[in-house]
Amino acid sequence: MGSVIPLKKSANSAYLDLKNLLNKKLTQVESLIQLKLKSEVDLIKKMSGHHLSSGGKRLRALLTLGSAKLSGYNLGERDVNLAACVELIHSATLLHDDVIDESVLRRGIKTTNSIWGNQSSILVGDYLLSRCFEIMVEDGDLEILKLLSSTSAKIAQGEVLQLQHKGEADLLEDTYINIINLKTAALFSAATKTGACLAGSNEKEKKALESYGKNLGLAFQIADDALDYYGKDKFFGKEIGKDFFEGKTTLPLIIIYKKGNDEEREFLSEILKKEKRTEDDFSETLALINKYKAIEASLKRAEYFVNVSYDTLGIFPDSEDKRILQNLTSFSLNRSY
Repeated sequence: MGSVIPLKKSANSAYLDLKNLLNKKLTQVESLIQLKLKSEVDLIKKMSGHHLSSGGKRLRALLTLGSAKLSGYNLGERDVNLAACVELIHSATLLHDDVIDESVLRRGIKTTNSIWGNQSSILVGDYLLSRCFEIMVEDGDLEILKLLSSTSAKIAQGEVLQLQHKGEADLLEDTYINIINLKTAALFSAATKTGACLAGSNEKEKKALESYGKNLGLAFQIADDALDYYGKDKFFGKEIGKDFFEGKTTLPLIIIYKKGNDEEREFLSEILKKEKRTEDDFSETLALINKYKAIEASLKRAEYFVNVSYDTLGIFPDSEDKRILQNLTSFSLNRSY
């Protein structure tokens, strides 16, 4: 299966430290999400409840809360409301993703589309987005409304861009980075900048937290894409080889295409063009990934973004909040859940 990158307890501890620090607020976020799921349509309640009960780290909500706390926000519960909003955007995009990818499992649990069908799943995803926009309007901050609404558009553009380049073995790394910046890092960035906006931070601090979230999101997605080839599904809730079998060109494949010989490039091009890929295709691809150390190279690339993310918080005074958020940057590379 290839080299398994060792997991570091300190990185996972950083996530737990952040969760414990904000546990009371996070509980309020969960309560608000449940409140927003209420509907007179029974199927909406069933589907959204099933989807949101399937687990998840609530990392984006925690980033919103943590950034607000770092920035000195302490005036009421706007941070809770907007953290719930960010989480609802994320949940809606996952519902849509599962339909696009024809996924049957998420975090080891049957997806809503595999139980209730694609049409209902798309509509429930739209319902979650509409509830999120209700929260934003109720909050009334035009800067945050513009930020989160534009982020929703970016995520959609990223998904379409990924579909546009599906099956391309010769995908450029710059194009790949653009895709994951739109579909993943944009929401991380919006979450952390929202925290700064809530506190009325100056532009320098807003930009620092925006950059922190963006680079953390890039590192997180690159590491997640690498997990497709070496992760343990019982720990990560991720089907091994899922991206490969869907024909997605991610960084490990970009690396082996760049380093491989003509015969290996031709092999990769042919299998990605196929309507369906086999277990034998996956095994041969894994052999190339091991040959060219593509997992290690991918995580090295992610490490660059981790370091940038860590450094952007340097403008803030030393504090427990800052330490936890800086330590969290390694979570994407070394998480065990």
